[in-house]
Amino acid sequence: MRTTHIALAVLVTAVWGVNFVVIEVGLGHFPPLLFSALRFLAAALPAVFFVGRPKVAWKWVIGVGLVLGVAKFGLLFVGMDQGMPAGLSSLVLQIQAVFTALFAAVALGERPGGVRLLGMAVALAGIAVAAVDEGTSGPLLAFALVIAAAACWGVSNVLTRKASPPDALNFMVWVSAVPVLPLLGLSLLFEGPDADLAALRALDSTGIGVILYVAWVTTVFGFGAWGFLLRRYPASSVAPFSLLVPVFGMSSAALLLSESVSPLRWCAAALLVGGVALTSLSRTGGPATPLPAEPASAEPPSDEPTPAASASAFASAESASAEPAPAVATVTATSTPAVNGPDEPLAPGCAPTRA
Repeated sequence: MRTTHIALAVLVTAVWGVNFVVIEVGLGHFPPLLFSALRFLAAALPAVFFVGRPKVAWKWVIGVGLVLGVAKFGLLFVGMDQGMPAGLSSLVLQIQAVFTALFAAVALGERPGGVRLLGMAVALAGIAVAAVDEGTSGPLLAFALVIAAAACWGVSNVLTRKASPPDALNFMVWVSAVPVLPLLGLSLLFEGPDADLAALRALDSTGIGVILYVAWVTTVFGFGAWGFLLRRYPASSVAPFSLLVPVFGMSSAALLLSESVSPLRWCAAALLVGGVALTSLSRTGGPATPLPAEPASAEPPSDEPTPAASASAFASAESASAEPAPAVATVTATSTPAVNGPDEPLAPGCAPTRA
């Protein structure tokens, strides 16, 4: 990866890490499902009127919108509202990397090389150490909800890679429009109209700032930039950076929410960073069977690497999104077949090699 693109990946993970603290603050102002709906409403409007029509098939926009927006973020917000601490949530959610690798192996035929598997093992060992340090005193249901959110993130990663949106920002804006009504409906059903109206009547500058951060900084910029990177590099190179999210999440939670950071947790952070380095800088493993490309309009040549094997190869995302349009931009497969490949953060095993 280029140095500037590595810096971009680290910046996105920092934004996503701090986002857990912002969510914690926001949950003090809004019921979780309403909060998530407002997040996506602010991300979609008025941007949806300026980014043009979707550039991938509607099925990808709707699919990613439902899985990423409704399922992943709905479960995450409810889990944190039920008692999962911000720092621990940022850590546990990174199991999405494992889910993504499993889903990509089945759906995309991608397989990681040995060094990348080692890197993932080291990084996941860091997650295990941090989880032990955090303890298991929190609510079991809240913990399970965040694990379920991570699984949904893995599914959305594979869908996004399959969609391969040519314009990440356009895609994310349209994807953000999908969850608004479903989340509002769920909020009215489970949280009640009285709670929703009370939260909206009490809206203040802090509440507005929280919504703008989670909408524009985390969602539009974060997932847009993540999708940009995933279109240019194998997901196995990009996704491991999502393991830095808990480093920033735990650090910001310690600074802003007074959550303790013990020496054992710093050891876990070191393991995570080491695993990211191994997984990102190693070469891919053996080739996997390329996927058939989906008909789409051709893109002009670019200096950036593009998906070599199927134009519809999936791009993940905390993290990514898919764009609607009658077609997905495709690239003719080269002699290098597709190989192996995160909040909301792909995991190893989710992307084709570059041409």
